[in-house]
Amino acid sequence: MSLDTHEDPHRRHVLCGGSAFVFATMIASLLGGSKPVRAQTITGSVPEVDRVYVRVVVDSYQFAVAAGKKMGSVDVQHFGWGLSGDKPPDRTLISEFGLSMHAESKRGPETRTLLMDFGFTAQALNNNGSLLAVNPSELDALVLSHGHYDHFGGLVGFLQQNKETLKAKLPFYIGGEECFCSREWVGPPVAGNFGALDRQALEQADLTVTYAEGPTLVADHAFTTGRIGLRSFEKVLSPSTMKVGIADGIGCYPDKLPKEEQTKSILPDQFQHELAIAYNLKGRGLVILTACSHRGVVNTIKQAQAASGVTKVHAVIGGFHLAPYKEEYVRQTIASLQEMNIDYVIPLHCSGEVFYEWAKSEMPTRLLRSYTGTRFAFEGSGA
Repeated sequence: MSLDTHEDPHRRHVLCGGSAFVFATMIASLLGGSKPVRAQTITGSVPEVDRVYVRVVVDSYQFAVAAGKKMGSVDVQHFGWGLSGDKPPDRTLISEFGLSMHAESKRGPETRTLLMDFGFTAQALNNNGSLLAVNPSELDALVLSHGHYDHFGGLVGFLQQNKETLKAKLPFYIGGEECFCSREWVGPPVAGNFGALDRQALEQADLTVTYAEGPTLVADHAFTTGRIGLRSFEKVLSPSTMKVGIADGIGCYPDKLPKEEQTKSILPDQFQHELAIAYNLKGRGLVILTACSHRGVVNTIKQAQAASGVTKVHAVIGGFHLAPYKEEYVRQTIASLQEMNIDYVIPLHCSGEVFYEWAKSEMPTRLLRSYTGTRFAFEGSGA
């Protein structure tokens, strides 16, 4: 393993992915959390895990009286109310148009946890994390799928509340410099400033910002897809514009962007930095956390397959970004998911009611319902 020690005013490069978690953390510690590092692309096979538990920390909707149940090999548990036996009720889960997922994985005696995306507000993320017993001190990684405010809006408040308990030099994975660009929401129903990821807050929290532009091992158990190619019929809608450049310390450095973007000032967001997270569940196949799927849910799945060499998909959970599309496009997506023979499809966030209703009709035994607070337990074969 080699280390590029060439100094850069905004970034140092280090080959830290694809190796043991402890070694990667040690290298990050030596470099310091304030300087971004570049993760090494995975070579060879991805690890198998025995179990994966995914908890939806923040999503758009909560139904407090839904009963948990076993669906095939998956145990589905809904949260219910924020009640306690020793005091009157004072708070419960907050739902909002944002997304955050907590994932815990087990491989033999090892346990790893990560938090993917951070909702729209810190109020929802911190409140829900407390009620759902998400322990920040146990987190082995943070992952941001892309630079939209409904996925990173709660991050600064989460870091401010928990920076004293988070692990030192905790890795924070993003898909590249583009994630830092300022954005404007130009889609319906209301246009406006859509924020920018705060570098200073990441530095103050002592995180190790890690660019995962290619498939990257995360905390020994999971892997990122890296940038998601356009491999299917799916097209990228652009509900936001991206501003290139730095103003008052906020924004993205043009020379760190793809060449075709460096000379632009404002351009339609193509989400080249978007990434997803996946696990290779023993004897079952991939469990893929898609986050938002601006690059297409089918494209995201194909990218995870290509990155891992694993073709079987056990479950796909996350936003599918189908609410803005016409009916025929949604039907084509459902047909493609059926062709891929996915065991379980779990739409969240921006997937849309049209998708859910048609998927319920077309693949009723594969579609699982989720709310804010729902926990899915995926067990490997023989686990």
